[in-house]
Amino acid sequence: MADPSQGAAAAQPWQQQGVAQATGVVGRTTSPGRQILLTIVTIGIWAYVWVYRQHEDIKLYTGEGVGGGLGTVIFFFISPVTYFLLANEIETKLYQRDGVESPVRTIQGLWFLLPLVGSLIWYIKMQRALNDYWVSKGAEAPA
Repeated sequence: MADPSQGAAAAQPWQQQGVAQATGVVGRTTSPGRQILLTIVTIGIWAYVWVYRQHEDIKLYTGEGVGGGLGTVIFFFISPVTYFLLANEIETKLYQRDGVESPVRTIQGLWFLLPLVGSLIWYIKMQRALNDYWVSKGAEAPA
């Protein structure tokens, strides 16, 4: 515990380094294979649930981001934006916020230009980055 007589100088190490810490609920990990299967079986409807969950988990954990509702609306009307937006939120709201190099970059949203295969590659990259991040914060690894 910090010595109260030191005041602001006794701040936690992460505060001294200028790294913001999130205080929200740790997000859910999900199995990429299960999510792909659910998306196929539901003829794409599960993709909306997945987008909602990822944006909402980031918003609940960091207090920043578009959140599930707006993220889903963006996905519905201009889905290519989601490829960049979610990658950016993973990169900046999660990894960079912790001072850790992100395994994904916003530019990876360009995978949407390669029909079907590009979406699968993008999804797997994003889900792995999210799973790794949430596990590092105490979530259970996906089954």
